Amino acid sequence: MAEDAKALLARVRAEVQAGGGTNRLVPLIASGGAPMGALRALAAEEDRIVRSDWRAFLTFAAQSTGPAQREFFAAVAGGEGLALAKLSDFAAACGLTPQDVAAYRPLPGCQAYPSYVARLALDGNPHDALLVILANFAEWGGYCATIATALREHYGFDDAGCAFFDFFAEPAPELDALGLRALDEVLATGWTPTAALPSAHLLHAYELMFWNTLPTTP
Repeated sequence: MAEDAKALLARVRAEVQAGGGTNRLVPLIASGGAPMGALRALAAEEDRIVRSDWRAFLTFAAQSTGPAQREFFAAVAGGEGLALAKLSDFAAACGLTPQDVAAYRPLPGCQAYPSYVARLALDGNPHDALLVILANFAEWGGYCATIATALREHYGFDDAGCAFFDFFAEPAPELDALGLRALDEVLATGWTPTAALPSAHLLHAYELMFWNTLPTTP
């Protein structure tokens, strides 16, 4: 029996997690031990990432041949647009002005993640990209939930300052269902995930590189 989308996604997520790697910053934020400099850098780096991913997801949507796949990428792109407005509130809570964010010099290890997503868009294979992006969603959402709680408990941030992380931490059953429907749609074309698996591992590694590049000392 052919593997369905739910089983495939569970398998790939397990394989990626088994590849190892530790996020050093999120536990520090969770305990209140991360310096404000790390949070400020996180805000400024994310400003670049959200803008880049927004464009990449729109490109994936334009490349998609199936309606569910196209709808999924368009929905995710729309979410990036909503998140960008919330991100400015997080930056302000960190003490950054829009001018500060614009003047910030991004770190190569942080920008490897969006650069790779942009490369996937340039490669023009939305089928592979769909699996790669879906495989990373749960991990990112978990990090955001942890950070949202910690910002309130240890850093005194209000709801506006936490809204960016709340947005990604909230369960999105309709989007999850759409992603699975899109993946089933892609599987029905005869596509196989073999070529996408290395990309899923790379994106996971770049995700960890992002967090581990951010400063952990004042």
